[in-house]
Amino acid sequence: MTSPRILDVPRSTTSVDHVQVNLRRLPWSTLALLALLLFVQAQLWVGNSGKPYTMKLQLELEKQSALNEQARARNEQLVAEVRDLREGLEMVEERARWELGMVRPDEILVQVARPR
Repeated sequence: MTSPRILDVPRSTTSVDHVQVNLRRLPWSTLALLALLLFVQAQLWVGNSGKPYTMKLQLELEKQSALNEQARARNEQLVAEVRDLREGLEMVEERARWELGMVRPDEILVQVARPR
């Protein structure tokens, strides 16, 4: 007596001919899910908020970030220049007042002499 074969698998399982999808035999829920998947994929690749639009916005963001960094560096340089000018002018004015007795037009100079 020969033992019965439990599984009879064809030798060429790589052929596409063996895989046939009959759309009439698929349940409606599977078809609905496939349609939904196709819709979502279409929105992802071609929609207003799709991949190309996101990539364009990413490029614009990188450009704007570079411009912001340049502006930030320029602002820091200007703040340092203003600080140097203010301190420099204040130092010059203080020295002129002390050594040369400089007085502004709207000021009155009062000197108090200490008794000896």
